[in-house]
Amino acid sequence: MQNGIFFPHKGKAVSAVTFLIAASVMAGCTADKADVTELADPVELTLSWWGNDARHEYTIEAVDEFEDLYPGISVTCNYTEWSGYQTRSNVQMISGTEADVMQINYAWIEQFSPDGNGYYDLNTLGDTLDLSAFGEYELGFGMQNGKLNAIPIAMNVQTPYINKTVYDKYGLDIPSTWEDYFTAAKAMNGEVYPLSMAAKPAFFFIVAYAEQQCGKSFMEHDGSLNFTADDFKIMLDFYCRLINEKVMPQVEYFDRTQLDAGKYAGLIAWLSDANYCDKAIAGGSEFVIADYPAKQESESGEGWYAKPATMYAISKNTAHPQEAAMLLDFLLNSEEMAGLQGVEKGIPLSTKARDHLSENDMLGGMQYSAFEKMEEYDDLPVLSPYFENDDLIDEFRNSCNVALYERGDIDEEAQKLFELFSKVSGNGGDDSADEKDESSRES
Repeated sequence: MQNGIFFPHKGKAVSAVTFLIAASVMAGCTADKADVTELADPVELTLSWWGNDARHEYTIEAVDEFEDLYPGISVTCNYTEWSGYQTRSNVQMISGTEADVMQINYAWIEQFSPDGNGYYDLNTLGDTLDLSAFGEYELGFGMQNGKLNAIPIAMNVQTPYINKTVYDKYGLDIPSTWEDYFTAAKAMNGEVYPLSMAAKPAFFFIVAYAEQQCGKSFMEHDGSLNFTADDFKIMLDFYCRLINEKVMPQVEYFDRTQLDAGKYAGLIAWLSDANYCDKAIAGGSEFVIADYPAKQESESGEGWYAKPATMYAISKNTAHPQEAAMLLDFLLNSEEMAGLQGVEKGIPLSTKARDHLSENDMLGGMQYSAFEKMEEYDDLPVLSPYFENDDLIDEFRNSCNVALYERGDIDEEAQKLFELFSKVSGNGGDDSADEKDESSRES
């Protein structure tokens, strides 16, 4: 596979004779179990997604099984890695040539469907697409102007992964408050960092702290900024304290291999990145999921945001909405797809897919533990698609270093950040860094 190039996979040849397709498909059912309706013409669909080679292989295999169940439907697959997919999808959405069924980024709903009309309204396909496997909260991520534009496959949240073996060595309890991490840093005395994180997780982490201190959210869902320059100063001060008191290394020096070596006793990363801990676990360390830090234990969860890891949508231009809904239902709810996909895209939100994984002992490990932690908080606020602007996060990191090394006035840096975020934050987030990482994971 070459970067940026789609590789079409043509489905099985379709006979021109009359065939049977399901008019009402229940997730996990095979064709002989479904009610069927006779149709006269074959149907050709397109399906697109991004990911690594493993994802391509199991999705193609799943499509083959779908075509075996419904021999009157042929599916052509287009797939590539993230950056090529993003570029191609932008062109296709503008030109109206997108796939019938497509994997999309959460931020694209706001980008391509601000009025809710950019994708097919899935609520109108409820007779074919089983929405009962999803809760109102999960479906809410795909709602736009009263229309269900997309369905999340799995959810993501920044998660504290703690090496209990290292914490036990220093006689420390698993941290639950912000101050617990500073207490751990004193006990570890520079030998080990209690936490570690890259730039984007650090931004989320610090925003959560500042929200709890300020008693308000960082921004509204539409991207309008709530923080003032004084609030940005709280964020800069907190980053400096984290570094100076050796709670974590600077984000520029974050080295994931140090987690394996036991030099980092904790990690803030996406739920979908739980496999980062695998080597350390294989080496004998026990990892646990800590509470989301708070001023007090009772406040855990405040300032932490959830978002879809990835989503499926149907093109508003599809000529075959019912058949596209059948394919989408198969991808989300069927036993066949659940068995092939496992947790490669995260813990499935579909209760039908998750039940199948549970019945076959395919749920477990750190990722499932992180999912269960997220499930404890069924009211985590929805992440604004404008929140993750990589350029602004880079500016925040630069200002942190100015403040850390006293190369400038911290009040001036806070004012600069306030002005930049006020000007740019409403122009749309870019999830590319997160998605590049997610799509390259080896699961």
